Amino acid sequence: MSTDDALEAALAAAGLAGARPAQTAAGGAIVVPEAGDPPASPEPVRWPAGAATGVGSLPGTDAREAAATVTGEFQVLPHLAELPDRGVGADMIGRAAGLLVDLAVEVVPSGYRVTARPGHEHRRAVDLRKGDLDALDEACERTRPAWLKVQAAGPWTLAANVELHSGHRVLTDPGAVREFRASLVEGLRGHVAEVAARTGARVVVQLDEPSLPAVLAGALPTPSGYGTVAAVPAPEVQDALRDVVTALEVPVVLHCCAAAAPLRLLAGTGAAAVGIDATLPAFAAATARAATLDAIGEIWDAGTPLLLGLVPATEPGGDAPPPGARELAARAFELADRLGFARHRLAELAVPTPACGLAGASPQWARRAMALARELGEAFLDPDDR
Repeated sequence: MSTDDALEAALAAAGLAGARPAQTAAGGAIVVPEAGDPPASPEPVRWPAGAATGVGSLPGTDAREAAATVTGEFQVLPHLAELPDRGVGADMIGRAAGLLVDLAVEVVPSGYRVTARPGHEHRRAVDLRKGDLDALDEACERTRPAWLKVQAAGPWTLAANVELHSGHRVLTDPGAVREFRASLVEGLRGHVAEVAARTGARVVVQLDEPSLPAVLAGALPTPSGYGTVAAVPAPEVQDALRDVVTALEVPVVLHCCAAAAPLRLLAGTGAAAVGIDATLPAFAAATARAATLDAIGEIWDAGTPLLLGLVPATEPGGDAPPPGARELAARAFELADRLGFARHRLAELAVPTPACGLAGASPQWARRAMALARELGEAFLDPDDR
């Protein structure tokens, strides 16, 4: 199937086939008006209230088992499971590199490096992705979700973790950064179109940016280890992310699970949501700094949801029993109370998730963590019972 055919199939799956510009298509999707038409201000297209989802990764290597588990636990907003235990090409950077168009990377002792043509590692990443989509397609036949989320490393994290031929990071070359960004966008657009066409679901893209705080702070080491890569100015970072969000033409979540996640920067890109690790003291109502709470309040005031990572990514140790849904919900309610938001608004302003990926968890805790996130979504819909 050509890219154009895949896009047409995706539009049909989303209920947009045959729709005229500036009309509302079946299912409430808005068609972008042609130039010269009066501007419209539609409500953002968004997943249903009370949705919960995963961050991405799971333990194990069985794609079909992972897809069945995810679609069984998250029937409103399931995600494409990532299984980094499978090795090269299944890790965050390898998966993103496998999406690149007209660019390729190879594995060297220091990590991933740009190469002249696709090799074994690229083919492996592509094959793994195809198998993951086959498993997801099969699992979705049973649940028929209206929404699906896919994940990829964001442009800044990708540029920070791939080397040029010289051994320096892509991040050190502004031209290479732009080229990687454009290539990633093109690959993601094709990926989204294929997922939509195969499943009939609307697709959300989550861009993972764990390296973003280091990019902004100039904290990434050079190859020698004696220096650091120059910091990238915040306006430049935000403009690039905004360009990606706009170019993808689907709802985009910007996810950063670091304590120093730049919330205002991420929210100012036009993203549909921002994802954080809410188990960190930096984001807890009782311990967060006033500036962080102000940023969360501003994001919610603007109507932008947070993917709140409330469920521990690994089973807590010690003698105390693992937290239950009631205890975890109380933390979210406390945050809403402190910021002056009615608790029932959490159903629209918060999507509960595990704190981060679950690749480091036991299979039992991974399943339990997903169930807890789903129960939190249900609790946000009816907070008076909690």
